[in-house]
Amino acid sequence: MAATVATPVSPPEHEPDRCGSEEESRGAEAEEESSQQQGGPAAAVTHSRLSKLPLARIKALMKTDPDVSLASQESVFIIAKATELFVEMIAKDAMVYAQQGKRKTLQRKDLDNAIEAIDEFAFLEGTLD
Repeated sequence: MAATVATPVSPPEHEPDRCGSEEESRGAEAEEESSQQQGGPAAAVTHSRLSKLPLARIKALMKTDPDVSLASQESVFIIAKATELFVEMIAKDAMVYAQQGKRKTLQRKDLDNAIEAIDEFAFLEGTLD
């Protein structure tokens, strides 16, 4: 059985409102690749290559929830990808505030500003206190 290898796509530098379309295209690529794969250990190896976060640690975190008794590899992978996309989105939005301050390093105040300014992050208000 031949395994496919995903190659990372580097996005162009200056496109402010492309997060949604990029996320959708990445999701479609991941679905195509996973649909070409058959189940078993090869699928788990492919998932770990597509995810930047450690799947074993995510699975352990998922199991700390008393409502979760079993977690399939696919569900762990989906949670990992969703987390990656969330972190990427909030970091990009916070980076806008860092650039407004003529800085290249994100600071906590940049995250606070992004959380306050963007309605999608309203559920995070007060979590960094």
